[in-house]
Amino acid sequence: MKQISADLWQTETESPFEGLTVNAYLWTTPEGNVLFYNTNKPGELDRIAERGGVTHQYLSHRDEIAPSLSTIKERFGSRLHIHRDDAELVTQTSVDDAFDTRHTAFGGIEVIPTPGHTAGSAVYLVTISGKQHLFTGDTLILGGNGQWWAGYIEGHSNRETLLATLDFLATLTPDVIVSSAFMSDSGVTELGDRKWADCVEEARKGLLAA
Repeated sequence: MKQISADLWQTETESPFEGLTVNAYLWTTPEGNVLFYNTNKPGELDRIAERGGVTHQYLSHRDEIAPSLSTIKERFGSRLHIHRDDAELVTQTSVDDAFDTRHTAFGGIEVIPTPGHTAGSAVYLVTISGKQHLFTGDTLILGGNGQWWAGYIEGHSNRETLLATLDFLATLTPDVIVSSAFMSDSGVTELGDRKWADCVEEARKGLLAA
């Protein structure tokens, strides 16, 4: 595992498809740890155990569903959270929370349904080490060319729904973006002086031009 900040750890990188890489992220807190997304690396579970295990696991969409969900739940006794519209695809284990509304959950995590990439996509906004982190899943990622990209895949995504989601995401004010998949050097992007709304607009223009 790689330490991103005092309370955030990144799992070993995986490459489910050519040209695409993914990580999961462990947020460590005194009340219990949160795993955002999913990892299929057995060795990473040992490293997660060394840091206190997993109390809650939050998936961003259906592409993170894998047999490892069962392994994680059985090993750590964690609770699994996923949007209701993708929850029916989880067959490896039980879903503890199939949500469909925006709400605040464990540790102040703001759970936000963001359909478009898939019907059951969701993002998570939470303060970690004093900074607002937005876990965008595959809904918004930084491309290898340095431009922001909206997760539209023909036959897999809904363009109009995704455009509406982008309009909403532009109203948020995160400091750090943490995507699941990424095509750049890292899934973690500190925005610095750049406005998040400008990043979203860049992705929106790219989607409209596609």
